[in-house]
Amino acid sequence: MHKIQAFDDCVSELSRLPGIGPKTASRLAMHLLKMKPEDVRRLSEHLIAFKEKTVSCNICGGISENDVCPICRDSYRNTGILCVVEEAKDLFVIEQTGYFKGRYHVLGGKISPLDGVGPDNLRIANLADRIVQENIGEVIIATNPDVDGETTAAYLIRIMKKYPKLKITKLASGIAIGTHIEYADEITVVRALEGRREIC
Repeated sequence: MHKIQAFDDCVSELSRLPGIGPKTASRLAMHLLKMKPEDVRRLSEHLIAFKEKTVSCNICGGISENDVCPICRDSYRNTGILCVVEEAKDLFVIEQTGYFKGRYHVLGGKISPLDGVGPDNLRIANLADRIVQENIGEVIIATNPDVDGETTAAYLIRIMKKYPKLKITKLASGIAIGTHIEYADEITVVRALEGRREIC
């Protein structure tokens, strides 16, 4: 079979992206081939700029162009409420609803023994520090409702029970078991926030 190395290399790299299989990667590569050279160049420049200019926020762990992200700098946000999410992409989904006015804490993943990820690999110690230093009154646990997400939530609840004045809530069941927050629509996320239940 005749092979074109540049095409195969492009498909191979695109296939490394999450959710992109070989067929989708081939379609994307063919689409790139049809694009104007200046459009492909602009795309590549934006990808490089995105990678080079974004950092983790020193406070919440979300994505930022500065040491502190716009949400953490926003004086109009409710500083007494923290919404704990696994990844920055979950933060973006909740933020798009326009409903939540508190601040966030990004764990950087979830407890997953099979993948070798334990509590020490996540930003859980930072969360404990923020609860005390920022005088947090409520923590909303918004981990994904899958096995590892629920394990992480249970661990967080156990850790946070030592703060007697802290209200601990969890997203309501508007988000189905096994579904990730990033795939939920805005109405479902808002209902999950509105219907959050107190854990302890």
